[in-house]
Amino acid sequence: MTAPAPSDRRPVVVGVDADPAHRSALAWAADEAARRHVPLRAVHAEGVPTRGHRGGAVPPSWEEWNEDLHRGGKEILAEVVEFVAARHPGIEVDAVLAEGEPAWVLGEQSRDATAVVLGSRHLSRAQEVFGSASVALPVMAHARCPVVVVPEPEHVTQDPAYYVVGVDGSEHSAAAVDLAFQEAALRGAEVRALYVWQPGPLRIFDEYEPQQECRRLLSETVAGRRARYPDVELRHELVVGHPVQVLADASAHALGLVVGTRGRGGFTGMLLGSVSQGVLHHARCPVIAVPAGT
Repeated sequence: MTAPAPSDRRPVVVGVDADPAHRSALAWAADEAARRHVPLRAVHAEGVPTRGHRGGAVPPSWEEWNEDLHRGGKEILAEVVEFVAARHPGIEVDAVLAEGEPAWVLGEQSRDATAVVLGSRHLSRAQEVFGSASVALPVMAHARCPVVVVPEPEHVTQDPAYYVVGVDGSEHSAAAVDLAFQEAALRGAEVRALYVWQPGPLRIFDEYEPQQECRRLLSETVAGRRARYPDVELRHELVVGHPVQVLADASAHALGLVVGTRGRGGFTGMLLGSVSQGVLHHARCPVIAVPAGT
């Protein structure tokens, strides 16, 4: 999610919730599109029509149901366009009504997007993994661009403003560090880079050497960014603990928590395992997942 070149007009894509009370993700996406001078693409995916049927009445035909869904989707998108126009007059908005599973639709949209933005209501673990209401994990696992998960309601940030980024020495965390610096530069914020070292079940008698190796990887990963972003203040440190707890605590009042989509060491299985699910459940700021190479 680099600062766009004059010819780079890839939109910020936002998945639109049918509930007008939940607009934190839409507001975040609109602000980001305005800040980067790119279009905003609001996408409402209708899913499977027959899921909405309740017993006790004669089900309508597929055509009637589809027509009702289209009508409702158009009304939702019209309200979205009005919301964005009031927040950022003049911003270019593309409203897309799509048929299909939301995760698949947004995954396809990620192919030519600057970022995909989703809302989150901090569902239970069972709902997050198995429920149709959440699309965050499958989108994050397969997206071709950064994915931003914005909590409801909006959280309280802290001055000076800052981003937290998880580092593990991999190319994926290096991509996360790049994005953290880009976002911080756009918003006049600091970057706090953390390497979370989690000792194994058999604790090492002398932990100095492995911790020094972690510090070396952390320093190498953040090296060079200060020259490119001289106005961004950088703080980095090694923290011992569980990645979910450490990152959630560190990012409590952050503008965002940035992580790579694959990792090693403390971040093994970051997107599809317990750490990723834990971060999504416990972080109270936007979580930004960055695939390597973006």
